[in-house]
Parts: sequence; structure tokens; C-alpha cells
Amino acid sequence: MKKLLIKNIKELVQVTTQNKIAGKEMAILPTIKNAWLTIEEGLIADFGTMENWKGISDWSDLEIIDATDKMVLPSFCDSHTHLVFAASREEEFVDRINGLSYEEIAAKGGGILNSAKKLQAATEDELFESALIRLREIQQTGTGSVEIKSGYGLSVEAEIKMLRVIQRLKKASPITIKATFLGAHALPLQFKDNRKGYIDSIINEMLPIIKKENLADFIDVFCEKNYFTPEETTQILQAGISIGLIPKIHVNQFNSIGGIQVGIKNNALSVDHLEVMTPKDIADLKNADVMPTLLPSCSFFLTIPYAPARELINNKLPICLASDFNPGSTPSGNIPFVLSLACIKLKMTPEEAINAATLNGAYAMNLSHQLGSIAKGKKANLFITKKISSYKHIPYAFGANPVETVILNGVKY
Repeated sequence: MKKLLIKNIKELVQVTTQNKIAGKEMAILPTIKNAWLTIEEGLIADFGTMENWKGISDWSDLEIIDATDKMVLPSFCDSHTHLVFAASREEEFVDRINGLSYEEIAAKGGGILNSAKKLQAATEDELFESALIRLREIQQTGTGSVEIKSGYGLSVEAEIKMLRVIQRLKKASPITIKATFLGAHALPLQFKDNRKGYIDSIINEMLPIIKKENLADFIDVFCEKNYFTPEETTQILQAGISIGLIPKIHVNQFNSIGGIQVGIKNNALSVDHLEVMTPKDIADLKNADVMPTLLPSCSFFLTIPYAPARELINNKLPICLASDFNPGSTPSGNIPFVLSLACIKLKMTPEEAINAATLNGAYAMNLSHQLGSIAKGKKANLFITKKISSYKHIPYAFGANPVETVILNGVKY
């Protein structure tokens, strides 16, 4: 494997050995100006200022990259996506333009059930090929690690098919991938009057196969009105925990019904969405070791409230930002645009937004030891920007792609 030296870096961003940051510390983004960085065997070997350049003992098989007027950042860590799906849902996009709500579209057979119907008819190869294209797209906008959820299968066969596709993607893509089992994403039509029957299928049919084939890292549940109750969520999460899956949870997207408290009680790694928050929800999060994950591009696309980021930060909480890439509510995995929304709509500073999408994103995927910052020995997943004036330009220039060169596992793309 070639060694890489990146020299004359205008600013090396997110230089830290911390695993996560919270509250007012999120406004601090450690950087080195006029820097160099070396990569060996796919890992960050060393870095420093050009004034204190140490030189390299072995110059053989070395590629030198001149990053004059360019920034280097750790790759974005997108901890919440649904990017394995069979087809887009632009017809629902038009329905919303014409006045229908997300809930009304779901009630007439749209939403998650629409995606499930299309996915059940797709082959594993079709799902794999289309998802691989999406992975390549997000790679080019700076994402170097991603969590992918199932949840558009809603049957034993289709959920397992999705998880097997994710395993294939892990081998085919240089992006670091984590898999989440989200069988409890919605209630299938055939179980409309038999909630217990579907939950039994998740616990007694799906989970044993997932355990046997080692198909998932996490388990997730959509705890929301008209989806799964706090009691049902607890039952499903506990079943997942019993086979070694780490819990995550979709909560407070439209209503606060006790899902955050379920997540805390079950030691969830992250609680995701949080568009609707009560004072009790925030108070309970302050006393818990869980990562609040916000998905502003979902709010943008559905025209629903944005999560109260400033209130969370002012209460000394950490924040993670993720894309929620999916065909129904966020047909984009563009993290630079997520950063723009975080600054414009959530009133986060550029420093807070970058911290949320790198360091805290890695934490929300259990990848802090490998990714999320510039530190010796971490995986060399990073990107070099185009010539820009500062890292603040990334959220400022909304819709633009700031990335010029992608490096994943020490390999340049």
C-alpha cells in the first residue's frame, strides 16, 4: 500500500483524541494551520506544522499531495441512513406539494409501506447495485462511514434480504459501514389487526436468523404514534439486546410519547430525530449517556419542525448530525448540505456542526476508536477540500460540494 504525504495544508481540522463532546465544548474545533499529515498502512501515521516538519525516514513508494490553500478534514460519519431501498417516491413528494401530510400519505398506502411493497419485489442484486451507486455518491461529498438500516422489508424474507445486502456492501465499498436491524419500522398491512403477531415474528423469526448469520450491529425501533408504543419498543429492544445488538431508537419525530425514556432505560447508543421535545425529555437526556442525533434535512424535506439544537447544547448535551438518507423523507445523503441546514435552521455554529458530523457521528456508530477525528493510529478516512477560504465556507456555500480528493483506508479516490 502506498504511503501518502499531504503537505502545505491550509488548515488540518478536527485534531483531537476526544471521543465525543457536549455543550459549550462543541463550539471548539481544534485545528493546525499550515500543516502536513502522513498516512501509512491505511492509518494516520503523523502530522504537525510545516515549520516543524520532521521529514520521512523512508521515501520509497510515497505519493506527495500538495494541499496549498486547501483544508483537510476527517471524513463525515453519517450515523443514520436507510440507503438500501428499491425505488424513489417522488409521487409522494408531489402529494405533499398538493397539501397532504406525511401521516395522510401513509394512511393511503404510501410512506414506509410503499417502500416495503417495492422492496419485497426487488432482487438482492438489484438492491445491492442501486445502493452501491448511492454509497459512491455520498463518498464524493465527504462521507467515510455510514450506518444503514433495514426496515423497508417488513417480512422475514425481505428484512433478511436487506441485511444481507448491507453485508455485501461492507465488502464492496471502501466506506466503513454499520448495519442496523429496523424490522419495527412500521406495521405491515397483513398484521394491521395483529400487532402481537408481527412483534412475535420480529423476535422469534427474524432475530434468530440475524444472530446466526451475524447480520447486524444495532437494533432500532420507530417509537411513535401509529407505529410502535413505548411498551412494544422496550420488548423489541430487549430481544435485540439479548442476542448482542446495541440499541438505537427513532423517537420524537412527530410526538413525545415516552420513547426517549425507553431509549435511556435500555442504554441506547443514540436517540434519533428529536424534532418534538418536552422539558422532561431534555431533563432526562441530561442525566443519561446517550447521543442525541438530529436529522435537519428530514425537517427540510417534510416541512416539519426542526429539532431544538440550541436548547440541547445550552443544556450541556452532545449533538450528532446525520442525513436520514431514505426515499420518503430525505432523498439525499449530502452531509455538507446537512451542515448548512444545521447552521441556517438549527442556529448551530460551523464548529458545532462539524463536530456533530465527525466526532459525535463516529461515537453514534461505536466507531470513536477508529474514526471521527485526526489522531495518530486512526483509520485514514479523510478528505481534501477544494481551495476555500476557511472551513466555515463548507456550510456557508449550501448546495456546493467542497470535496476535491477523498481518502479512505489510506487509498486516494
